[in-house]
Amino acid sequence: MLDFLPEPMREPTVLAIPFFAVLLLLETYAAAKLEREDGDGRPPKGSYERRDARTSILMGLVSIGTSAFWKFVALFGYSALFAYVAPWHLPVDAWYTWVIGFVALDFLFYWEHRIAHRVRLVWATHQAHHSSEYFNFATALRQKWNNSMGIIMWAPLPLLGFPPAVVFAVYSLNLVYQFWIHTERIDKMWKPFEFVMNTPSHHRVHHGSDPEYLDRNYGGTFIVWDRLFGSFQPELDRPHYGLTKPVETYNIWTLQTHEYVNIARDVREAPSLRAKLGYVFGPPGWAPAPEKVSS
Repeated sequence: MLDFLPEPMREPTVLAIPFFAVLLLLETYAAAKLEREDGDGRPPKGSYERRDARTSILMGLVSIGTSAFWKFVALFGYSALFAYVAPWHLPVDAWYTWVIGFVALDFLFYWEHRIAHRVRLVWATHQAHHSSEYFNFATALRQKWNNSMGIIMWAPLPLLGFPPAVVFAVYSLNLVYQFWIHTERIDKMWKPFEFVMNTPSHHRVHHGSDPEYLDRNYGGTFIVWDRLFGSFQPELDRPHYGLTKPVETYNIWTLQTHEYVNIARDVREAPSLRAKLGYVFGPPGWAPAPEKVSS
């Protein structure tokens, strides 16, 4: 169906760029016409800030290239697993390969996402996506550049006989789905849909820096994983968005790398091997317990 396109343009996220652009323009127009101050000192619902949006879009453009690099690296390992280790090979042209593959990848995405919020070294790869204090379609494009953890987490799929092309395609479709849930313009939706699927309401919670919203709603396409594994939180009030410790910059390189720098500093200054390992593999914000002073 897509044979008329050059090979690099058959990637679902690339094909979705016009769709992303149209929604961005519509939401920007709505923000200009509808935004109102809430009186709490925060940005109005669904609003855009020019420098913040530009930063998000630039991160997204760079991520197209970095994602292609990581997929190229993964292709060698996935191909070897699929060809020499997988006990069977699922047909690439069968509908059930794609349906099962999509659901299986979303399940693995849930766990990769949860690890990214609970292991500081992996959080360093992901935190840039949470660095905006705005929640809009531009924020959806504020993507990480280091996909190494995802590449590791998807490895069971080629091992179970899913062709590497299917793995890469369903991951891209998963990302395309997640674009539209980055908005404050859509309120809560039909209850059965909200029960199964990830929605703007659920994902607003995930981007919230409020204590009741931290480390919740990790699902990509399906929210049922959070309901099953105890990480679900309904939206109660409008969240405060962004990191608990704002980075205060629009420099895309700094936003992507500052947490690695912080980890290196903490490891260098750590008083023991246990503390060094804790700063790397403990949750974000971890610190060793203060030593007891003997009387």
